[in-house]
Amino acid sequence: MSNMSEVNNGGRAGGRSRPGVPKAAAAGAGAVAVAGAGASTAHAEPGRRGAPTFVLVHGSGSNSYGWSAISAELGARGYRAIAVDLPGHGPGAYFPVSYQVPQDLERLRTEPSPLSEVTLEDCAAHVVDVVRAAHRNGPVILAGQSLGGVTVNAVANQVPELLSHLVYASAFCPTRHTSVVELLATPEASSSALFRIPGVTTPPELGVTRVNWRSGDPAFLAAAREALGTDRTDAEVRALLNTLEPDESAAIGAADSRGLPDRWGRVPRTFLRFTEDRAVPPALQDLMIREADETTPRNRFRVRSLAAPHVGPRDVAVWADELERVARMCR
Repeated sequence: MSNMSEVNNGGRAGGRSRPGVPKAAAAGAGAVAVAGAGASTAHAEPGRRGAPTFVLVHGSGSNSYGWSAISAELGARGYRAIAVDLPGHGPGAYFPVSYQVPQDLERLRTEPSPLSEVTLEDCAAHVVDVVRAAHRNGPVILAGQSLGGVTVNAVANQVPELLSHLVYASAFCPTRHTSVVELLATPEASSSALFRIPGVTTPPELGVTRVNWRSGDPAFLAAAREALGTDRTDAEVRALLNTLEPDESAAIGAADSRGLPDRWGRVPRTFLRFTEDRAVPPALQDLMIREADETTPRNRFRVRSLAAPHVGPRDVAVWADELERVARMCR
């Protein structure tokens, strides 16, 4: 297709970590690195038993709904697709009373949230259970978007033998840098539009990053549109924001989520590189790709560049085409 290209490796700008970015600010930006997972499970027809199953992991503040159109398209093509809701998301999401209308913005800054107790280990354990169940039917392709990439890393560290391929859709993939917080402190992340989305100022002891996606401030809408989907209309961005959840565990962005060479590094992997992403800029994507390839030089990223913003391609067929290419490699 005209809006994508495939590269094998190398040739990307790198850089050393930049000190001086406040940890809380970086963690907050990482927590609003959203982008969806899918709401439904698509089933292959009986004759396709043994075909790969996709397990799809959403980003911060999101839930399985964001993958719903992709799951449906994969199902129409004869693939199984399971979009997970990570702990504290989807049906288990928490919406502060002060987040409801009419909003109490002062209380919203201090209202406790059960997501403060959610860890990366919790997310990984949840997805490992899904992967184990899916693996009974054949190969498993584990895909994550945005902050969902750290859960992909953690799962691959635990059960590489159950995974046929990993897919990172403009997703965080720490290997040399310890965490999302560290990656967001690099020069390659300095232009990220995530830093310009106004968050709710909460005390560190609250343990969550919080975003008021229901804000009526035109400046907030403009910042969210720049970070998530510059090719979307204001109406489409508002519809997207109404699917998002206000709280994310601050612990996940700060957790050591490096892919381990002898575990994660055994699994073939693809990076869907979004060239118009202003949340996770291409320079930051390239840094993660390069560092991962340096970590496992005998198992390098297969890279596909797509002309898409952070929320991904508008055309669901583009998504499905890319995932189907991966599936064909896993038969």
